[in-house]
Amino acid sequence: MRHHDFTFHGARLRALASGALHWPEQGLLCVSDLHLGKAERQARRGGSVLPPYEVTDTLTRLQDVIEATRPETVLCLGDSFDDAAAAQALSQDHRLWLTRLQAGRRWIWIEGNHDPGPLDLGGSHLSSLGLGPLTFRHIAEPEALAEVSGHYHPKAPLRGRARPAFLLDGARLILPAFGTYTGGLRSRDPALRRLMQPGALALLTGPALHVIPMPR
Repeated sequence: MRHHDFTFHGARLRALASGALHWPEQGLLCVSDLHLGKAERQARRGGSVLPPYEVTDTLTRLQDVIEATRPETVLCLGDSFDDAAAAQALSQDHRLWLTRLQAGRRWIWIEGNHDPGPLDLGGSHLSSLGLGPLTFRHIAEPEALAEVSGHYHPKAPLRGRARPAFLLDGARLILPAFGTYTGGLRSRDPALRRLMQPGALALLTGPALHVIPMPR
């Protein structure tokens, strides 16, 4: 299936196979951990050289999901850029691309641990966002309820292959990383096992979306 509809603390949400979250009643599209500019940051810091196409690929996929859902608000849930310098290093073409994506809609950047400062790329910049019954932030807080977050890049296996996954329980929803050059943390990792309640689900993304019990 291409999406999975579910109700979370009264909010009727839709997890998309692309890794984006859609809240149709609020006209909201949420993506997490774009990590734009990772290839530039790796090269700048002397790390392994990555093909310099990830910004184009990530923005292409983001544009596709925006065109499919036509949101009134786009919420980027932190670590949208690999660091502040990577945001400044975006090409003029990529800056214009972001401007076009922002046109006619509200655009919110939630601060992450990679990109904590204000951006000069349009939109507004917040530490967190409360909307209806839900709170959106970058990093999950252990005692939070009705929380939507990112940060961990969760993955879970299906037929021997790990896929980016939403993790969902009664208290929280953790989004997968949307960016092209993003690794992931297996759902069996102690950090995720501690956060997620027994009975949590993993919603695996990819060509189709699969819902399974969260592997522990």
